Amino acid sequence: MSFAALSRLQQELAELKADHLERRRRLLDGAQGAHATIDGRRVISFCSNDYLGLAADPALVAAAHAALDICGVGAGAAHLITGHHRFHDDFERAFARFVGKPAALLFSTGYLANLGLLAALLTKKGEVFADKLNHASLVDAAQLSGATFTRYRHLDLAQLEGQLAASTARDKLIVSDLVFSMDGDIAPVDALLDLAERYDAWLYLDDAHGFGVLGDGRGGMTERARASERVIYLATLGKAAGVSGAAVAAHPAVIDWLVQKARPYIYTTAAPPMLAACLLESLRQIEAGAARRERLRQHIGQLRLGLAGLKQGTPMVSDTPIQPLLIGSNADALRLSEALLQRGLLVPAIRTPTVPANTARLRITLSAAHSSDDVAQLVEALHAIA
Repeated sequence: MSFAALSRLQQELAELKADHLERRRRLLDGAQGAHATIDGRRVISFCSNDYLGLAADPALVAAAHAALDICGVGAGAAHLITGHHRFHDDFERAFARFVGKPAALLFSTGYLANLGLLAALLTKKGEVFADKLNHASLVDAAQLSGATFTRYRHLDLAQLEGQLAASTARDKLIVSDLVFSMDGDIAPVDALLDLAERYDAWLYLDDAHGFGVLGDGRGGMTERARASERVIYLATLGKAAGVSGAAVAAHPAVIDWLVQKARPYIYTTAAPPMLAACLLESLRQIEAGAARRERLRQHIGQLRLGLAGLKQGTPMVSDTPIQPLLIGSNADALRLSEALLQRGLLVPAIRTPTVPANTARLRITLSAAHSSDDVAQLVEALHAIA
């Protein structure tokens, strides 16, 4: 007997494959790094978000081993039961001090943090104003919050201001990626804060790709944003920080409200305390990481200079470790990605729905763990195959 729903799934999977939109997981053996073993072959990886090379850093590994002897493996309970360990608390205090906000809260992932925060702060009487290129987790969070969901064209603050001026919502929240994950460009923080102040709105900044990298490692917040009570800051901790989780930093009343009302925080087992111990060491490495950030900036400059005159693909404007090469069609992006892989270089093809139709790209991400020779190999290969 046929099962109609299963048959439809199988048909839709076949259509995804035909449209060059099928995705599959690659298998990593060993530690994350600039050089990694993926699907059984050794490659230079230009697709990790481990921007500072901390994911397998000996200091973090040592912190993990030491913490295991103290706290074991699992948290055993939610934060509001008995799962909130001293390591969690120590990290929250250290993170808040580091980014320049009065209080912070540690979530298991950035996705959960975004879901929890928007639903906790907004009701049906609220309105979310979101950049159209925000991360998918922010889109989902806005849609699930129950608030009116209004989107503005990418970085179009004139359109945003018109939307804010027309809004009759009781509570308004502007939300933006700080570094946009597929384009690598940076949101104008102070200009967004101007609008938030003018129209009495919250400003929520998701700095998943800027924390640890931008400025002195504290991310893309400006000093004015650090001082503002209306600015809520998110950093994910599995990218430049090299571990896992996410932290929200804000006014103490906001953090207390999240403890009371953020369902993804309340109704889940706390992250292993060992990870929080690793994050404390990661903060120390980030704070002392000027040499890593300088090496990363040198790699960015080397790549951008090397891509000049490329026959196929347009380098998008970015001063961050995210260096997209715009290709256009899904098929061409996949072909170039596969050609690079045959040369031992792992660079993913990013397609719809992650990016708009006809803007498929190679998303090159650089790390302080790369060498200048690694970057030179990538540049040479791109000129050879494009």
